[in-house]
Amino acid sequence: MLIPIGIVAYFYSKWIGDSQEIVVATVRMVLQLLLIGYLLLYIFNNKNSFIGLSIILFMVVVASFIALRNVEKRTLKHYFKILFSLLLGGSLNLLLVLYVVIDLEPLYQPRFIIPLAGMIYANAMNAVSLASERFEKEIQERSYEEARAVALKSSLIPQVNAFLAVGLVSLPGMMTGQILSGVDPIIAVRYQIVVMAMVLGSTGISVVTYLLLQKEKHA
Repeated sequence: MLIPIGIVAYFYSKWIGDSQEIVVATVRMVLQLLLIGYLLLYIFNNKNSFIGLSIILFMVVVASFIALRNVEKRTLKHYFKILFSLLLGGSLNLLLVLYVVIDLEPLYQPRFIIPLAGMIYANAMNAVSLASERFEKEIQERSYEEARAVALKSSLIPQVNAFLAVGLVSLPGMMTGQILSGVDPIIAVRYQIVVMAMVLGSTGISVVTYLLLQKEKHA
């Protein structure tokens, strides 16, 4: 699978002029996944809730830094706006899924909490990153309300497209993985509905929160 990545890296370097980003991102992806794999083994065997909550907080802190990288004004205040947005939108949906939909007993089960938190905060991070970058450009030529509308719509395009395409164009990764592992397709579908609703809810609330926090600056 490194062959297609190599093709992408070539054109990325040729057209953009950055010969390192794809290579560095690929190496980091492999190392980070190997590291988290061993870390998850430890977390799953250790029922200490403090460790699990620390991992989730670390996810959000890192996600906020990554979301900030695509904007020009990388101030500490801007960072905390992103951090708060991810915490609010992501955590609200995480708690709803864990304690209402799945109804965990006992409440702290890392094999559920860590993967779901990863999905939620990663998608919220991408959406806020898209919104912040688009809003920063649009606000230079439009009013706050117009820039906010464009940024919100742009940031949710991947999630809305996924909703429209699922079952017709694509079978999402989680559902496919469950089916391949032998889970009943109807059970897999029910889990996938929960996941997709969770992702759109968390991304949308995070982006809305971020854009509302930007209002004071551009009122």
